[in-house]
Amino acid sequence: MTETARLYGGSLYALAASEGQDTPILEELEAVTALVGQDPAYLKLLSTPSLPKKERAGLLDEAFRGQVHPFLLNFVKLLCDEGLLRELSGCARAYRVEYNKAHGILEATAVSAVALTKDQTARLHARLEEVTGKKVDLKVRVDPAVLGGIRLDMDGVQLDGTVKNRLAALRRSIASATL
Repeated sequence: MTETARLYGGSLYALAASEGQDTPILEELEAVTALVGQDPAYLKLLSTPSLPKKERAGLLDEAFRGQVHPFLLNFVKLLCDEGLLRELSGCARAYRVEYNKAHGILEATAVSAVALTKDQTARLHARLEEVTGKKVDLKVRVDPAVLGGIRLDMDGVQLDGTVKNRLAALRRSIASATL
């Protein structure tokens, strides 16, 4: 995430939070970001300098007026006017970071070699909330390269209990052993 995205996304969050609209705007921002990300041609059109700013704003009005909060529509128009629409996903990420801080939410990703069952996912989720004392937003991914075990990525910290990591540690230990 760039410093520009952090500044703009954080500013949008501060405005939304001051008006008590942080949750609905988060949902709308993520939807708009996904929508714009699905159609690179639309993003390119909105970023074309030869298209007057007024027409670009009109396209955004046509697409989103009445569908999203006016704060968000004006925010997207501002990004478009400033030639920063390519920063929208970074702004959404910065908004999410600020939202999570304010609401005591910890994002975590569990990576395993095979899909976790619903029961395993629920128990891991409950245990993480118990240990951290925060509400945990847990995402689960499958990566066969880990071979077995689980790797947790939380708040910039990685807890690696995978077979792949253990084999790498064993390899380093054997390589450093003197005979």
